[in-house]
Amino acid sequence: MIDLLVVGPHPDDAELGMGGTLARAHRQGLSTAVIDLSRGEAATKGTPEERALEADAAGRVLGLSVRRNLAWPDSRLLDSEDRRLHLARELRELRPRVVVAPHANDRHPDHVAAAAIVPAAVHLAGLRNSPLSGQPWKVEHLFAYMGNGPFEASLVVDTSDTIEVWEEAVRCYRSQFTGDAASETVTPDIFRRRRGRAAYWGTFIGARYGEPLATTRPVPYWPF
Repeated sequence: MIDLLVVGPHPDDAELGMGGTLARAHRQGLSTAVIDLSRGEAATKGTPEERALEADAAGRVLGLSVRRNLAWPDSRLLDSEDRRLHLARELRELRPRVVVAPHANDRHPDHVAAAAIVPAAVHLAGLRNSPLSGQPWKVEHLFAYMGNGPFEASLVVDTSDTIEVWEEAVRCYRSQFTGDAASETVTPDIFRRRRGRAAYWGTFIGARYGEPLATTRPVPYWPF
């Protein structure tokens, strides 16, 4: 069983949005995992081979228990029954207690698609009569993390003690965050920008840094 699973459309998305929380969970002795949906082959910078090595390095920094890549086509992560079932099979195998998906408010179509696929897969994984092998698995909590667009947070996780681990993990993606900028996200300036964002969210909980999360139903606290 995995305590915390984060789903990223591309290698580096989980680190950018949830790296501090993943590092915090690891320090608490919890098991953590990342599923990357694509290899990032359509990106302006870096090759899939480079990004696979970078993802492995970042996973070691974060202390991940498991990291998998489903090799879905980058920039074509369309919501479909096949995609939902594929991810649901992974959920039944990994049996995560908490799943965190990209939020739907995002400029990148892959992030928007993932925001639809993940909740559907979570639902399918828990159905006894779904067209899946294995035992049903019901996720305890489903959250969404912030990518390229804002949202009103349901809660904020204090990542003050793991912000340096967050940055070390993101810096593993040298193909994306060194050299010339390819977008407002794929830029060497990402560290200043995202630290500023984390500092902003931290103010709401009296912390130096925080990572915001959203959920479709109220929760009294972060389950970890």
